[in-house]
Amino acid sequence: MRRWIERQRYLIDFTLASLMRRRMRNFMLFAVYALVVFLLGSVMLFSHAIRREAAALLAGAPEVTVQRLVMGRHDLVPAGYLETLRRFRGVQEAEGRLWGYLFDPACDANYTLMVPSARDEEHALEAGETIIGQGVAKARGVAIGESLLLRSPAGEFLKLDIKDVFFSASEIVSADLVLVEESDFRRFFRLPEGVFTDLALRVRNPREINTIIEKAARTMLDARFITRRDVLSTYESVFSWREGLLLALLATSIMAFAIFAFDKASGLSSDERREIGILKAIGWETVDVMAMKLWEGALVSLGAFVVGFLLAYVHVFLFSAGLLEPVLKGWAVIFPRFTLVPHIDGLQIATLAFFTIVPYTAATMVPIWRAAITDPDMVMR
Repeated sequence: MRRWIERQRYLIDFTLASLMRRRMRNFMLFAVYALVVFLLGSVMLFSHAIRREAAALLAGAPEVTVQRLVMGRHDLVPAGYLETLRRFRGVQEAEGRLWGYLFDPACDANYTLMVPSARDEEHALEAGETIIGQGVAKARGVAIGESLLLRSPAGEFLKLDIKDVFFSASEIVSADLVLVEESDFRRFFRLPEGVFTDLALRVRNPREINTIIEKAARTMLDARFITRRDVLSTYESVFSWREGLLLALLATSIMAFAIFAFDKASGLSSDERREIGILKAIGWETVDVMAMKLWEGALVSLGAFVVGFLLAYVHVFLFSAGLLEPVLKGWAVIFPRFTLVPHIDGLQIATLAFFTIVPYTAATMVPIWRAAITDPDMVMR
């Protein structure tokens, strides 16, 4: 065993010396290889991290959201639906929610206006008060203690005193959020009492969600029931679509790398053939030549993979994937700024390594084997 290890060490030393003799060519190869791994790794790391972020945010969402449909469109829900839902066994809590969107021509952006839940004592408001997100505060240039002036769709103005601003850590969900008191919300949007935007259900046993929905659907024929799992699946579909779109845009670079690998597999340069012939002439076996070239391909591909993956990690988790975020996060005037929690999936690393390291390493072996089994004199000529 020790003899085998010593032999491999000598082969690696010789391989490194051979790579240094063609340092410029190998450096260009290394740079292209690392760039491809960097691009693919950035997409995979970012998409996986943002999926985990969405799943963590939805962990506190209600198990079931109930909406009323009129002519196939979302409509206001009467308060009487709450009593109907509370009678179903397994429903722990049913609460009406008030929220809506407002376009602000002052900064050409959309806000999300919402009434805080009655259970949310931390964000309890009185009439004339508001709590806003970091994005709204930056867009309007306001701070705590100042006033926020909003114009309703009917042309009326609502002046709100800023009680607080959400912390930057929650900016992913609160960037465009404006919390208002219920009476202000109803007056601003001219909503009558006894109606809500939708209803939120809390269920004691998650395994009973489908049963509750089936029973409620037979009673409330104009209602639509959206589970937390449905929302998470929608996010998964959106992120997968955007990831696929970005990979399609990167297809040209991937194809260029594939052509490069094919060119590598199609034959050896005259210098490489001469080197193999000399090694065969001085007594190297075919197995030794194959092992040396295998180490050469493995060192280049593995080194480029490590460098490219580390650059992708830094790009995604330290610099918030500045090259990719407009595509994977989406476009908005009020854009949330947040730092993704570092997380690496072993399966993703293995998949990326398999599709980058293995093809290149294998591509180098066919022409080397052909040269290694040829007579040394013919090879050197």
